[in-house]
Amino acid sequence: MAYDDFRAFMKALSDAGETVTIDRAIPLHDVGKVMKRVQVESGPSVIFNNNGTEFPLICGVYGDRRKTLIAFETSGAEIFSKVLHGLDNPVPPRVIDTPPPCQDVVITGDDIDLAKFPIPKYSPADGGAYITPGIVVSKDPETDIPDIGHYRFLVLSKNTFSFSAQPFHRFGKNLAKYRRLGQKARAALVIGVDPVLAYTCQVQVSDTTNDWHVAGGLRGAPVELARCLTSDLHVPATAEVVIEFEVDMETTVMEGPLGEYTGYYTPASHKPVATVLAITHRTKPVFQGLLTGKPVTENHILKQIPFEASLFRVLKAQFPTIANISVRASAGVSFYVVIAMQPRFAGEPRQVILATLATNIRPKWVIVVDEDIDVHSSSEVEWAMAFRVQPKRDAIIIDEIPAGPSDPSIDDPKIERPLRTASAIGIDATRPFGKPFSVVADVPGWADLDVPELRRKT
Repeated sequence: MAYDDFRAFMKALSDAGETVTIDRAIPLHDVGKVMKRVQVESGPSVIFNNNGTEFPLICGVYGDRRKTLIAFETSGAEIFSKVLHGLDNPVPPRVIDTPPPCQDVVITGDDIDLAKFPIPKYSPADGGAYITPGIVVSKDPETDIPDIGHYRFLVLSKNTFSFSAQPFHRFGKNLAKYRRLGQKARAALVIGVDPVLAYTCQVQVSDTTNDWHVAGGLRGAPVELARCLTSDLHVPATAEVVIEFEVDMETTVMEGPLGEYTGYYTPASHKPVATVLAITHRTKPVFQGLLTGKPVTENHILKQIPFEASLFRVLKAQFPTIANISVRASAGVSFYVVIAMQPRFAGEPRQVILATLATNIRPKWVIVVDEDIDVHSSSEVEWAMAFRVQPKRDAIIIDEIPAGPSDPSIDDPKIERPLRTASAIGIDATRPFGKPFSVVADVPGWADLDVPELRRKT
């Protein structure tokens, strides 16, 4: 059963002991410090009630795997299969005709003021206050297919902001089409939703996919949508805050820097300007924040399972003996992938490596291991790398392929994103196919032997 709204999820986190409330004054420029401590200590989500605005700010709701399991209302053993089932069983949305909760309050014209909301500046060198957990709702102007995705927004003034939409992401592609058609793009930035919608944003699907159907499948129930006030877009009816905006396709400003998911500041660069046309919100809304920066932060946790499930689904169709996949959060999610499989013939692990490098995840490292290796265990993967690999035989290096987003190791980061290329390495860490190999020295049956003397006293 899916959560009706963001508030139901907040209650579930609180009931599980995964939320703390701070009522004393915490200025917005200190929110990042608090959330860094939460990150290091794997702590709870935090509600900042006294942040200098009239609205509470909650951060860290996607901060670790425990909260992911609460979001999907499942267990660690079932989460992967539940996500795969949802991806294979899309559910169309339902548009409501009655006034939606997300439009309890409507703000337009001179009353629009982004500064009324608790928008932190997380890292000291950030270019300003950033909305980091917002979900952009846009559509393809030629096909009308809607898309939802996470993008960063830098507040410029009371009614303008700038944002970063990479050209190979769907929002970026939609904007390119609007520019080619000579039209101004309209979109909506949504804050505070059923958490499954946030995870849906990370799922890797084709440009012809209606993301509301994907979200419905992952929720196991239709997403209830309401029409925007200034466009024909639809947004989640129970969203806490909706910011409707129009993009000026000709005017740009310097946007950035920002402490990004790579753990490095991305340099400032020219980005579009968007003008806020309307802000709607629920009565007494809760605003949301999300710390980005050196892994692992909550945006890495948010991406990990959807990325793994998306990649598993794509590769499994071509390579049916793939057993498991890990897309490492510590590597920014996407740059380092480990795949376990049972090779059916010589060279198949290399095919898997090449197929993975060709995906939109754009990894830099792809390691393929045997089924007996736990892909989520660094020590087991390193064991396979140390003793099942001969680098000259088993490593593949490919150059001049599209670079991963915001990679600071690119020789010249000032090159425009569509022109950036990089190299990647694949390693076949499986045992040589069809050849004898040393027998693993281990102690079978150890888990079945009860040794009460070894139990820790509590």
